[in-house]
Amino acid sequence: MTEQKTKPQVAVMNAIHDLPVLVARENGFYEDEGLDIEWVTTPGMAQVTTAHSVKYDTVFDRPLDSLYNDGGIDQYRMCEWGIMKRAVEADTQGLRHRKIVALGAAMSTFAIVVTPDSDAYEPEQLKDKEIAVTPNNGSHFTTLKMMEGFLAPEHLKTTNAGTMVKRLEALKEGKVEAVSLMEPWISVAEKQGMRVLIEAHTTRSEAASDELDGETLAAMFRAQARAVELLEKDPTPYVHYLVAETGGLLEAEDFRVSRLLNAPPTPYTRERFDDTYNWTEKWNMVVPGATYENTVDNRAWD
Repeated sequence: MTEQKTKPQVAVMNAIHDLPVLVARENGFYEDEGLDIEWVTTPGMAQVTTAHSVKYDTVFDRPLDSLYNDGGIDQYRMCEWGIMKRAVEADTQGLRHRKIVALGAAMSTFAIVVTPDSDAYEPEQLKDKEIAVTPNNGSHFTTLKMMEGFLAPEHLKTTNAGTMVKRLEALKEGKVEAVSLMEPWISVAEKQGMRVLIEAHTTRSEAASDELDGETLAAMFRAQARAVELLEKDPTPYVHYLVAETGGLLEAEDFRVSRLLNAPPTPYTRERFDDTYNWTEKWNMVVPGATYENTVDNRAWD
């Protein structure tokens, strides 16, 4: 007989994506809401210890996705385009169902970075030059978002060079012209003398299994909202989460806290769905035919 779950299993991965979750956990806000959560740490591209490689076309084979599909986690967050792709395509592939249940708290920072001796000083000077990203994840989608105002799609080139630390190595070795980085690796790059061409914030989306009820989700999101209040007042006590991911390449005083931006989780609106889904489909990064009704469930606010 399969053992019945007694508490929700929630993923934590890259600190820039999960900082409100980590802060809420550290300060006991989930317990204040009466929640008993099993925390599941999964490898992320920001962690210097991450060794896994990312495949272009098989997002569901990646560590977090595999764990979710096997029932090892019930709730997680990542870039809203990535959540959109997974929520839509899991159904078409007969995988474990999940829905978008909120626009998340963390507004992660991404930047496109070049070496100090690069000939590129503005985004359009990367025409037909490869930018290293994580395929079908936040750095990929955000790079397209940042660059499409400067370059026609046929001149916007991306490639895969591994984790953040591997990307920086590839950049310094001249294997790629530019890299897409998130914090804390933007701060690492700046400390190492690299040049930032353009940067942007991108919001996470929250995904959950059908087994996680609206009342539990609402309590989780209230805990995150309290954490956001702390971060907005003073994020410096929590910078250690980001610094730790660099394996000693960054000190707390080197980190740009001005890049941290967070807001309380909110319902995922139909307008947001339409804009995000249509944009993702335009880039051929999600299958057609999805609807708001079969992709989004704002049950935390019912």
